[in-house]
Amino acid sequence: MSRGETAVAGNAARADGERLADAVRQVSAVRGRSLRRSVAVGTALLAAVAVVFGVSLAVGDMVMPIGKVVATLFGGGDGGSRFVVLELRLPRALLAILVGVAFGLSGAVFQTVLRNPLASPDLIGISAGASAVAVTAALVFQVSGLALSASALTGSLGAGAAIYLLAWRQGIAGQRLVLVGIGVGMGLSSIVWYVMARSEATDAQEAFRWLAGSLNGRSWSQVWPLLTALGVLVPLTVLAAHALRPLQLGDDAAAGLGAKVEGGRLALLGCATALAGVATAAAGPVGFVAFVAAPIARRLVPGRGAALPQAALTGALLVLVADFAAQHALPSVQLPVGVVTSIIGAPYLLLLLARANRVGGGG
Repeated sequence: MSRGETAVAGNAARADGERLADAVRQVSAVRGRSLRRSVAVGTALLAAVAVVFGVSLAVGDMVMPIGKVVATLFGGGDGGSRFVVLELRLPRALLAILVGVAFGLSGAVFQTVLRNPLASPDLIGISAGASAVAVTAALVFQVSGLALSASALTGSLGAGAAIYLLAWRQGIAGQRLVLVGIGVGMGLSSIVWYVMARSEATDAQEAFRWLAGSLNGRSWSQVWPLLTALGVLVPLTVLAAHALRPLQLGDDAAAGLGAKVEGGRLALLGCATALAGVATAAAGPVGFVAFVAAPIARRLVPGRGAALPQAALTGALLVLVADFAAQHALPSVQLPVGVVTSIIGAPYLLLLLARANRVGGGG
């Protein structure tokens, strides 16, 4: 090779290197902007949760200044303020946050793994399974307390396992699992209404209030079991979430990258089912939180995949705001929080179905 040819080859190599370096810088810049937006959105959601949490503790039949609420939380205040804040309002507000985190995280995992916006535990039969077993245990066998919570969790896990097995056809397709889940959920709902129809009116009325999804009258006895369960399930979900990114590429691509497709999917769905079960056990099947939290989070942080932390915080904010509205929207009436979340979620479901119908898709 002549000296001129060598110089030309060297210049071409340097140009290729510069283009590659420029591409790397552009990718790094995009990732950096995405990460900064993700952190900013997470921080804003956390701040919003803190603000609504503080307002929930301050506002009620006895309105308190925020300063007095903070002092009471740190051991100050008189006996009356301690009772109102620590025994009445604090457990309810904390439970709203925990329930929202559980449902938001569960819905984000279901929708991402199955790649279907309708794949939410309250639509595909998971919450119906918890409701069927819990209502049967309460009205037929007079179960209460932790045993009732355990029955709801058992029901959700049983329903999840049944749906998974019924939808299995040499693998799991998201649309098939959703359709099977809707059918199973309808069957389980019929069991709930049959048991309620055969029960005493007062017992059935109490069960109906629970089925609407309610935080009314909740206390520390519901907070501690849910907090303990989330202390186990959230880290497990974070560990299992390492399989989310390859699964989003499809089964074949994920397998080509060396991912254990069915094992990863089963672990994620198991965690999401358990999260929905423990949240339902604590507050009843609060509707549409799992359904709308993840889409809102993904719109706030586009390009971040499942956006699990943002979905969890969005769920917490939704339940907190809905519960505050349920307590104070109508004078002298406390609505179940599930009524308010349904008012938010039902129009979104109709919009999603109408959009899917326009494009000829199945959701």
